[in-house]
Amino acid sequence: MPADTGLRYRAAPMNESLSLTYLVGGVVVPPVSLVLAALLGLWVARRRRALGGAIAATALAGLLALSLPVVAFALMTRLEGPAAPDPRAAARDAGAIVILGGGVARGAVEWGGDTVGVFTLQRLRYGAHLAKALGLPVLITGAAPADGRPGEAAMMRDVLQREFGVDVRWFDERARTTAGNAREAAALLRAAGVERVVLVTHAFHMVRARAAFERAGLQVVPAPTGYMGYAGGAFEAAHLVPNGDALRVSYVALREMAARLLYRAVDRQ
Repeated sequence: MPADTGLRYRAAPMNESLSLTYLVGGVVVPPVSLVLAALLGLWVARRRRALGGAIAATALAGLLALSLPVVAFALMTRLEGPAAPDPRAAARDAGAIVILGGGVARGAVEWGGDTVGVFTLQRLRYGAHLAKALGLPVLITGAAPADGRPGEAAMMRDVLQREFGVDVRWFDERARTTAGNAREAAALLRAAGVERVVLVTHAFHMVRARAAFERAGLQVVPAPTGYMGYAGGAFEAAHLVPNGDALRVSYVALREMAARLLYRAVDRQ
């Protein structure tokens, strides 16, 4: 447990299974599913050449399309929506800032081991900015420790305090899903009499995260960061040139779409 005597802490259970959301994201969502479909097409082509060729060609065409920036940005823009106004004006009666974890970087040699990932760092930076501007206490919630390695929330706390100079009042590392983060955060905050929070996460993730926190009984002031779409931006010819970064953006967008559908279909654990 952290040494800060004022820190409200919820520790992680020792055994927690990989969430269904991540399994779906890793296998069902392209590009993996398209690669598997292409391989299936090649196998089918051994007996039914036309059908197998059509399956493989369709899968590869889909993979190429998702590698186009114009497609990737369009998918992401649908998730992100318009840029939110400055949340500081709407946060006057909020009681806390909640920063959600967004992944870790394992074995970062320049940092001597594990550290927060790029998405998490973006959220921490914006959360620190808002904490200083609003003077609100901070709650961080991230994935639990696994295999004896530091947990995401612990790394987030260290970066927030050491690099951004912002103290953490509440610290949670029990859950591995957005819905779980919301439930654990709500339990900590309600015990402190906090009902309204400023929620910091990526713009593409905000709709699902806000819904989860509101289901947990909290009022939410959205504070999205890390926009990756190009709503309002000018089209460029380079947007028609496929590249790996566009494929990554497409994957993130499609994975979030799948997660939203999954959250509607099954109980959120």
